[in-house]
Amino acid sequence: MWFLFAFLSAVFAALTSILAKIGIEGINSNLATAIRTAVVLVMAWTIVFISGAQSHINDISKKSWIFLILSGIATGLSWLCYYKALQIGDASKVVPVDKFSVVITMILAFVVLHEAPTTKTILGGIFITIGTFIMILKG
Repeated sequence: MWFLFAFLSAVFAALTSILAKIGIEGINSNLATAIRTAVVLVMAWTIVFISGAQSHINDISKKSWIFLILSGIATGLSWLCYYKALQIGDASKVVPVDKFSVVITMILAFVVLHEAPTTKTILGGIFITIGTFIMILKG
């Protein structure tokens, strides 16, 4: 089941990139990010209320609040940078660099979360790195 959600995430992320590239034409990238964020905020809270999850807000620990807030800050910074890059660069080059976050996440998972690196994850990370550079280099 996790694979289905991960795959759908990839499909929606791809749509996000294409729709954003079309949508940011002629407007400030920060304004575009704010509009997108407002839509995401409304959509997320709508789903929370539809599913009844709002009743669990008091159960969230201080540690979870801190790390969710930090994650939100990182997301905001990521989106601001992504929209600016998308506005001034080719989507076919910006997106692979953005998705290099997969490799960075793997490295952080090994260092911060103490996940065990395997031959498969290391090779996958190497191939993603090679693929990213192949896609963005001129020639």
